[in-house]
Amino acid sequence: MSTVEVILQSCLSKPAGNSLLVEQYVSDTASGRRYLLGRNEHAAEIMQMIEVDGIIDDFATNGTTWNNKPVLTTEQLPDQSMVVNCAMCIAPVSAARRLQKHGAIEILSLAELCSHLPQRFKLPWFVSQTRDEIRNHLSAWNSLSTALVDKQSQQTLNDLLHFRLSGDYHYMSGYSVRPEEQYFEPFIEPSAAHVFVDGGGYDGDTTEQFCHRYPGYRQVYLFEPTPTNLANARRRLKHQRNITFIAQGLSDQQGSLPFDTEAGSASAVDPQSSQQIQVTTLDQAVSEPISFIKMDLEGWELQALQGARIHIQDDRPSLAIAVYHQAADFRRIFDYVTGLYPDYQVYLRHYTEGWSETIMYFIPANIKQN
Repeated sequence: MSTVEVILQSCLSKPAGNSLLVEQYVSDTASGRRYLLGRNEHAAEIMQMIEVDGIIDDFATNGTTWNNKPVLTTEQLPDQSMVVNCAMCIAPVSAARRLQKHGAIEILSLAELCSHLPQRFKLPWFVSQTRDEIRNHLSAWNSLSTALVDKQSQQTLNDLLHFRLSGDYHYMSGYSVRPEEQYFEPFIEPSAAHVFVDGGGYDGDTTEQFCHRYPGYRQVYLFEPTPTNLANARRRLKHQRNITFIAQGLSDQQGSLPFDTEAGSASAVDPQSSQQIQVTTLDQAVSEPISFIKMDLEGWELQALQGARIHIQDDRPSLAIAVYHQAADFRRIFDYVTGLYPDYQVYLRHYTEGWSETIMYFIPANIKQN
């Protein structure tokens, strides 16, 4: 069996954690010591199934409630409490370590509840999605796995697959939250800094990092469709030179799209939204050769790449593309980009302890950039 298939079978066949502790947590209704860590959709779903005594959030204001339950910090937990760690997106490992310092508590993962009581507790969306994706496209995932060019990329994919196929955050213990390093790695040559595209520019934080790391750059094109975010980016970058701010999103064709403009850095195309943004293609918006493209578009990266086909084929830019929003994006983005230029060297890096912030890098091989 291939490495991907071995990981899939392992995650499907091996129950996570301690079944006795799970049973104790679920059945212990009268002790006043049953808690959840995290205010998110996973915690809300558990609260629909069982009664809990409170929610843990170390960053909440004192006296806060959530879904009619008190919100506590780790330090306020009673001794002998039992806690299910529902953190999945950014820092589940750090959250568990803070709990462990408390000492007199028992910690379970959400994966343990789902593994031992699957009839009662639903798998996180990213787990069920990844299982379906790999079952249906195993051969393509094998191709992706073997195409990664260094051991760190291969290990990153293996660790992410273990986590995304099981929901067990312990597989991410070797990772940390490091947003300042995202999109910028040593294998990106300085020549890639000539003309930079920031797709999903948000408040200018990535462009600011780019300008700091590559002070000899020639031009930046920052695409951001949300007016508030774009205004913040202009203020943040007012002392930087040669930045073109474009108040549009990136897609595979010009036009308008429904968009949630109120979600901050997570603002995204949303078919249910009544708000509209204007979108363009990178091929239409930028006429000069491009040397480095970053895209983090909350799941719209493939469409934006399709609108950059000519630049990718003609310019061979370095690419830093978010692939974490949907399980299929790993495969679809890899297939699309390497279909345009098969000689790209492909790297994978991850920047949190959870399922978010995975970047796939495409580095042109033996191409001298302008």
